[in-house]
Amino acid sequence: MSEKSAVPQGYREAVERAALVDRNDRGRLLLHGRAPAQMLAGIVTNRLPDAPEPEDEGSRVRGRARYAAILTPKGKMVTELRLIRLEGEVEAFLLDLPAAGLEGTMAYFGKYLPPRFATVDDLAGETGMLTVVGPAAAETLVGEGLASDSATLEQMEEDAFVAYPDRDRPHTDSIRVLRAWAGAVPAFDVLGRRSAIVELRGRLEGAGLPVLGEEVERVLRIESGRPVFGEELDESTIPLEAGLEERAIDHGKGCYTGQEVIIRIRDRGKVNRHLRGLLLGDVAPPEPGTELYIDGRSRGAGEVRSAVRSPRFGQTVGLGYVRRELEIPGRARLGFPDGPEVDVREVTDGGWVLAEGDPGA
Repeated sequence: MSEKSAVPQGYREAVERAALVDRNDRGRLLLHGRAPAQMLAGIVTNRLPDAPEPEDEGSRVRGRARYAAILTPKGKMVTELRLIRLEGEVEAFLLDLPAAGLEGTMAYFGKYLPPRFATVDDLAGETGMLTVVGPAAAETLVGEGLASDSATLEQMEEDAFVAYPDRDRPHTDSIRVLRAWAGAVPAFDVLGRRSAIVELRGRLEGAGLPVLGEEVERVLRIESGRPVFGEELDESTIPLEAGLEERAIDHGKGCYTGQEVIIRIRDRGKVNRHLRGLLLGDVAPPEPGTELYIDGRSRGAGEVRSAVRSPRFGQTVGLGYVRRELEIPGRARLGFPDGPEVDVREVTDGGWVLAEGDPGA
């Protein structure tokens, strides 16, 4: 394997056994008050999650979080986020979102969320989150008593969860295990009281699971074809450009900010660009913003948003935006009209859509 695709530390454990990712840099907000559901429904692009349901034995509940976006009136993203309806008699929601979207979200709530109907509390200091990733991730969590058997976890759809509720403090003290990532490597988020997550991390590290650095986690994410706010998604992104329609938007729900733009594009227009997978070959990962060119167009036709050296693909790969004129699968040029060739592929929530003979297929 060349230097361009050298295996980063911890990667092999993540794809062959199990490893940990510290998620304590993510934002976690509690939305509560007189009418939090009513307020939230008018803000997010997806329908709200249902209340968790008790399991037969009564010691756990099952539920499903809901992935959504918050948009400006022009249909541009403020953030992506995951919504969890909390168990208990008092209506409240836990919002899990990337750190890059936290400042914009708080500013948005300050402008559009009436405090007499809903209040937002920052739970980052009270809660923690850890991702267990790898083929043995479910087995590892069963060993910690966080599921009855590995099949229970492995059969869960993305964003489904099992929870061990604390009725007095469900917003911080309940432990939740959520199915994460739609890529080839199984992963589960464990969310709960910060001290409990710190203790869990200590036990798992003591059992030999490595903690992945940010760059290794980024390699796994890009190999899975999954965009994140702060890199491939930002304040200039319309969700339909990034292929988020099926996962993040419910066209049957009530009104929300930015909905008119989304419906207009869906019914009468097209976006000018699409998020694509980029097979970049034996080059160093280009900087974000590096332009892409396509035949028949003298100006740039897109840009790289992220790129890594990939052990799975045996080359440098990335995610970026390419104008809709390019038929997929197709080819572009990196940096200049006569720059290195780039194989351009479709990416969906299920990952890369690779052509026959592509590396990594």
